Amino acid sequence: MSGPGSSPLSLARSFLFVPGNRPERFAKALASGADAVIIDLEDAVPLDAKATARDALLAAWSGLDAAERARLLVRVNPAGTPWHAADLAAVASLMGLGALMLPKAENAQQVEQAFRTSSMLVLPLIESAEGVGQMDAIARAAGTLRLGLGHIDLQADLGMRCGPDEAELAPIRLAMVVASRRAVLPAPVDGVTTATTDAQVLSQDAQRSRRFGFGAKLCIHPAQVAGVHQALAPTEAECDWARRVLAAEVAAGGGAFSVDGKMVDPPVLLLARQILLIL
Repeated sequence: MSGPGSSPLSLARSFLFVPGNRPERFAKALASGADAVIIDLEDAVPLDAKATARDALLAAWSGLDAAERARLLVRVNPAGTPWHAADLAAVASLMGLGALMLPKAENAQQVEQAFRTSSMLVLPLIESAEGVGQMDAIARAAGTLRLGLGHIDLQADLGMRCGPDEAELAPIRLAMVVASRRAVLPAPVDGVTTATTDAQVLSQDAQRSRRFGFGAKLCIHPAQVAGVHQALAPTEAECDWARRVLAAEVAAGGGAFSVDGKMVDPPVLLLARQILLIL
């Protein structure tokens, strides 16, 4: 099993959900422009259709090519539910799958068990108070690809009543970015925007994700993908600045230098490289 850094999903900016019991939508989701597609066996599937969704996924797998499979994740049902073990067994048989998504992750043991059972990298969703409390351990668990925020479930678990800007969640978002950095993981994946037809709300949410240091965002409608990409990508002005900083570094030959009247030191050089890396 390769490590998280070698997975193409480590650089994905958009993760689009598609219901597992709607296999006719798989191709449309893959053609949406999303970097990654999550076939959902959990919340999008009624309780009486769990087995049907799992069977539909298995039946559709042979029709997917290697490139499509590498962009896919499967969101299994959480540990402790009646469907979890069967979901992991099914995922283990999906040759070439990019990763599995583990909802309501609450400890490192759940992540490592999913990793060992399925032989797939795991994207744990933090959706509860316990998950927040165990976030550092979950980030460092064997098999963790990158962290994800399930902020809708989290608000319910904590009894929160967030405003439109979700300022109340700022400490948790920051903690997730810090936990990811400490575990040397790719930047985490922010939660969904439920307003599927409001481009302004989506843009504001995705820009907030970027300001906090998130590298990706969950999407629940194909129409959200382009807006997420635009908001999470560096602006042309930022790219121009980064190129000028790196060009000035070469011209200075390692000595002190400034760009736009401001001194450039190692942290500034690192930021310039990071901007160009995510183009």
